[in-house]
Amino acid sequence: MATAAALGKSERAGRKPVTSKAELSHTALVLFDRKGFDQVTVDEIAAAAGIGRRTFFRYFPSKNDLPWGDFEELLARMDGYLDSLPETVPLASALCNAVIEFNRLPPEEVPYHRQRMELLLGVPTLLAHSTLRYAAWRQVVARFAGKRLDLPESSLKPQAIAWALLGLCLAAYEQWLETTDTELTGILQESLKLFPDVLEGQTEE
Repeated sequence: MATAAALGKSERAGRKPVTSKAELSHTALVLFDRKGFDQVTVDEIAAAAGIGRRTFFRYFPSKNDLPWGDFEELLARMDGYLDSLPETVPLASALCNAVIEFNRLPPEEVPYHRQRMELLLGVPTLLAHSTLRYAAWRQVVARFAGKRLDLPESSLKPQAIAWALLGLCLAAYEQWLETTDTELTGILQESLKLFPDVLEGQTEE
């Protein structure tokens, strides 16, 4: 009987290997959907992607990072987008626009994103790991809010604004996952209508 290593090599020889984080993430999401997140191993993902285990870890530090895809790049782009906005754009509008802009998905990506968020919001193994990513996202928001309010990003108001915005986004995502015929940006826009009221309470002297 063939060994797992031999089978992996055979699979890799017969298919084009993945060449990006997005492709590897998509491959993993298909396996997670089929077998369950905890039941899929890194070796299985690497074999399905047509790459070796060592190459896998050049793309992602761990299996837990796979559902996040190219999160670091997207976060850097969101940070740059906020910095590019003129001072005339109100703080609430700037942050809400950034959220909507970076949640616009091409149609072919929507099923993967739905799987991704179902994992991140529903798999206990991933919940603790996700707090690190949410913290990085909040810091981008807090940095921008602190700059606009002339406050340290670590102070209460910028941090409260970042937590509030994250909460509204996660509430929208949970609602989106419960439907099959609603666009994500529409639900986000509905949830973010509450943000100016929340922000007003944080910016009052």
